[in-house]
Formats: sequence, C-alpha cells, structure tokens
Amino acid sequence: MIRIHRRCFGALGLAVLAASSMPALAQAPWPGDKPVTWVVPYPPGGTTDILGRAIALRLATSLGATVIVDNKSGATGTIGSAFVARAAPDGHTLLGTSIGPQAIVPSLLPKMPYDPVKAFAPVSLIGTIPHVLIVGAEQPFKTVAALVAQAKAHPGEISFASGGNGTVLQMQGELLRLQTGARMTHVPYKGDTPAIQDVLAGHATFMFAPVAAALPQIQSGRVRALAVTSASRLKALPDVPTMAQAGYTNFVVEQWQAVYAPAGTPVPVVQRLHDDIVRHLEDPELVAMADKLGVTLVGSTPQQLADTQKADLAKWAKVIKDAGVKPD
Repeated sequence: MIRIHRRCFGALGLAVLAASSMPALAQAPWPGDKPVTWVVPYPPGGTTDILGRAIALRLATSLGATVIVDNKSGATGTIGSAFVARAAPDGHTLLGTSIGPQAIVPSLLPKMPYDPVKAFAPVSLIGTIPHVLIVGAEQPFKTVAALVAQAKAHPGEISFASGGNGTVLQMQGELLRLQTGARMTHVPYKGDTPAIQDVLAGHATFMFAPVAAALPQIQSGRVRALAVTSASRLKALPDVPTMAQAGYTNFVVEQWQAVYAPAGTPVPVVQRLHDDIVRHLEDPELVAMADKLGVTLVGSTPQQLADTQKADLAKWAKVIKDAGVKPD
C-alpha cells in the first residue's frame, strides 16, 4: 500500500517482513496499525532528507509497515526534533537528524523546546561527513599556517563563510579561531552552496565545506583545498593533509547523521529498529548513494550514538561559550 503524505514529496510502501535478530518481533509486522513516521527536521533535497528516504524505504520492507517521510523543517532543525520528542514512545515516530539540533543548537538557544538527551532514545549513527578547508583559487594561501599567519598579521581582515549561524561549518571556523588566537570574521549564508560560491568569488576568504559539495570546485581548480577535518586523509583528496598534519591537533570534526526515537520507547523496539537500520546500511546501492553524498556509513550501537552526542554537546558548548557565538 502506498500512502501520500501532504507535507512531503513521497511515501514508502508495505512489503514482506524480513528476518530479524529479534525473533519475538520478527514473527509479525510492526506492532499496531499506524504508519511509522520518519521525521526529517530539514527541507526536502538535503543530505539528511535523501538518506532518510533511502533508509525509510528499506525499513518499510523489513518492518512490514507503511513508513512516511515527513519534512518538518525550521528553527535550525528544532521544530521537527520537538515534534518527535513529544510523540508517543511506541516505535511509530522516528527522527532522522544531524549533529546540529542534537549537539550544537542546544548551546546556542536560550530556551530549547526539548532536552537533546533526555527527550530521545538513541537508535544508531547513520554516518559521518568530513569537511575540507577551502580558499578561492585567487587567494595566495597554500597552507593553513599561511592563512592563520595572515589573519594574525591583519586582525579582522580574514573572513570565513558558513552555511548559516550555528551550523557545524561555523563551529569549525570558530574552533580554528580559538585554537590559533587569530581574529577572523564569520559571514553566514543561507546554505552551503551560496557560501561556497562566495569563497570561489573571493567575497569570503575561506570556509570549512562538506567534501562532496566542494569536490567539483576543487577538481576544477576554482577553489584550493588546504586541509581536511577527518582523522586520516580522504580517498577523494589523497594529497590534502588532515588538520593534524597541517599542525592543528584536536581538530577532528565530522558532521554526523543519526536516528532517534522518543524517550521511553521500549528497549526491544529500539533494538529492532537498530538491527534493521544497521543491516540496511550494508545495502550496496545505499553505500553507493552515500558515497556520492560524501557520507561514510557507520551503523553504531545506541550507546555509541549516545556517547558521540554527549561528547559533541560538551565540545561545541565550550566553543560557543569561549567564542561568544550568539544565535541569529
């Protein structure tokens, strides 16, 4: 059965239940007659939405349930997250989200509509997205050290772009500023693409950009890659050093995508969701799609997601406080 939801671009159908590591749950379709709603707290078309739809399609098959993708965007992802936080903890409402609403925005807003930890039951990390520090091809900088040296010599003249205030892209620029003591000016844009375009045009000096978004411009020579924020060099950019190799330790930063259920969701239900999602992340077609998006699929345990979120909440809270970052 196919059901169309009025707030999203598509819906996902009913299929035969696949085998599961939870025998008691695997003998019947997903409990209850309600459809499962996969909430994406961003507009359609972005990485979180594309990944969510691909996983939800497969989850509908393995759960034997109708799965609807519902884009509830706005307020830097907190509107959709708050909706899931208030939902019944019965396995019929899931949140496919990213690092922002769960680990960065809580330290920016004076009042959150939900507790980022207590309001949710972690299910699994989906994947991570590395970033790359880029400058326009006309900029003279060949290394991060040269960029930082210029920023120190001319305080406030070097600017860094981001896809918006409070994004992980801004946080990396703030982290570099804090680690080096260089005065740099943040220039927020409404999305990663216009930010990259202005770096390309020389209106902003540099930015930390998702690798997949920046790669075509790097390959064409229109921007120059100075370093990547991953723990090791990337296959797509083998000649580009990591931030650590560039001389900046404690600078491993990767945006993550994850799945949560409302707090109080029964452990067997969370485990079943986890098992099915992690199995789907091994689907070759999904792996190939994620590779094009610049996402490294992970498939963690619920506890590993909880630990990752806790660590990033503390990390970015300190950066936001020390850098004096304010919400829009």
